[in-house]
Amino acid sequence: MDATFWALIALIIFLGILVYMKVPAMLAGSLDQRAERIRNELEEARRLREEAQQLLAEYQRKRREAEQEAKDLVDAAKREAKLIVADAKAKTEEYVARRTVLAEQKIAQAERDAVNEVRARAVDLAIVAANRLLAEKVDSKTGAELFNQSLSEVKSKLN
Repeated sequence: MDATFWALIALIIFLGILVYMKVPAMLAGSLDQRAERIRNELEEARRLREEAQQLLAEYQRKRREAEQEAKDLVDAAKREAKLIVADAKAKTEEYVARRTVLAEQKIAQAERDAVNEVRARAVDLAIVAANRLLAEKVDSKTGAELFNQSLSEVKSKLN
């Protein structure tokens, strides 16, 4: 008998002991556990990736909404500013028009007052001049006739 034969017998006994001790089942179980753990890790990684994609999509949506809201606010502010400017311009024009009309009315009133004052002074001067002329040229008989004539004119105008 040869050493090769004894090596073969030792190998068969060793393999028998391994089978008897359920080493292949333990190896298969260990490999199954490792495969299950890897499968669970892959599933967890896939789930985390999906959550990250959902979060990314949500944050992108929120960013777009915020940008749109900011744009809307800026547009609204621009429209409101234009309205305020237009309103201020209209009020200013209205104020200037009112002040112009008021100034024109005051000027017209001042002109009327000045004309009336000049007329009143002219009448006063005419009366004074007429009194002087009458005093110098009219005697009592002529004065009585003028008085009667004026009295009849006033009566006719009053009726």
